[in-house]
Amino acid sequence: MNPKDFKVYDISLPLYRGMLVYPNNTEFRARPIVSKTSVSSEITMGSHAGTHVDAPKHVFKKGAGVDGLNIQSLIGDCRVLDMTKVSKAVTVQDLQKYKVKTGERILIKTRNSKRGFKNFYNDYVYLDGKAAEYLAQKNIKLFGIDYLSVKQKGSEDNRPHTELLKKKIPIFEGLDLSKIKPGKYFFIGLPLNMKGLDGAPARAVLIK
Repeated sequence: MNPKDFKVYDISLPLYRGMLVYPNNTEFRARPIVSKTSVSSEITMGSHAGTHVDAPKHVFKKGAGVDGLNIQSLIGDCRVLDMTKVSKAVTVQDLQKYKVKTGERILIKTRNSKRGFKNFYNDYVYLDGKAAEYLAQKNIKLFGIDYLSVKQKGSEDNRPHTELLKKKIPIFEGLDLSKIKPGKYFFIGLPLNMKGLDGAPARAVLIK
């Protein structure tokens, strides 16, 4: 494969001190440890810092951890859907317009991407509970959204997590789709292989 034949887009958020995290989550910190011959760092962070993957254990006590996700689901063809005109929540009707197919990897680009990740907005666009049920029924392979959570802040409706994760459908949160045009891509999103954990930071890219 000739590298000139494709373009790679990094859609993951950089991890750094002072970066935006979901309210009450552990802030990212890094402390350099200097020896005579090298520098290493002591890192403190939450499992859902920056661009990250939610595993079933995030909402189910006996659910699989990140290491239990099917790695083949994390790599392959995907579609970025244009939801930038949605003002509150992505609904079943919004998704039906794109005729989501069984086994697809679906990323949604919303107005969250335009706002960016410098400030936290309580009114970020999220996935509606019924829409999560719809995607789970379609048996999609993966779902991603351009903010730090897939569900509405403070809502008791946890279906955006539970409906997908009970089928071991990985959820990518914190994707930066600000420079991405809707359409078809090849997706690679690999979380750290952290045994038994509820989630893990990930590096995610799109290839066109």
